[in-house]
Amino acid sequence: MSRRAALLALAVAAAALVALGARHAIVGDGPPPAGGVVERVVDGDTVIVRAGGGALRVRLLGIDTPETVDPDRPVGCFGPEASAYTKHLLTGRSVTLVYDRELYDRYGRLLAYVYLRGRFVNASLIELGYARTLSVPPNTAHAAELASLERRAALDGRGLWGACST
Repeated sequence: MSRRAALLALAVAAAALVALGARHAIVGDGPPPAGGVVERVVDGDTVIVRAGGGALRVRLLGIDTPETVDPDRPVGCFGPEASAYTKHLLTGRSVTLVYDRELYDRYGRLLAYVYLRGRFVNASLIELGYARTLSVPPNTAHAAELASLERRAALDGRGLWGACST
C-alpha cells in the first residue's frame, strides 16, 4: 500500500472513530451519565443535557411529540405547545437519565427516560396530551404504562387529542 493510500485509510478510520466515539467523549469509556442539567430544549422530545463537562443530545424514550424543527416537514399540530411545555418544565433543571436496552438511535442521540425530582417526564408529556407513544423495540421497558396513559389522554381529549385531527 502506498504512503498516500495508507494516510487516506488512516484518515477515514480516524473519522469513523470520531463519529462513532463522539457520543462517548463526555464520559470516556464508562457508562453514560446518570443525569445532568438541561441546557436547551430542541423540541418536545429532544433536549441538550450538560453532564461531565460536555453537552449530550438526549431523545426521550417511548414518546413522540409533533414536529417543530425538521426543515423538511411542516410544524405539527400541537408541536409548538409541546415544545413550549418541555422548555418550561426542563430548561435549567437537573434531571436523572435512565436507560433501556439500546443507548443511541440512528442519529447518535442518547435515548433515555427522563426524571425531574422523581417525576417521570416522558409519562407526564403523554398524560397531558403533549406526546403520543412511540414504542421502538428493544426499548420497551415502559411501553405498557405509556400506552395506558395515552389511552386515557385520548379519551379525555387532553392536549393534542382535543386540538388536532388524529
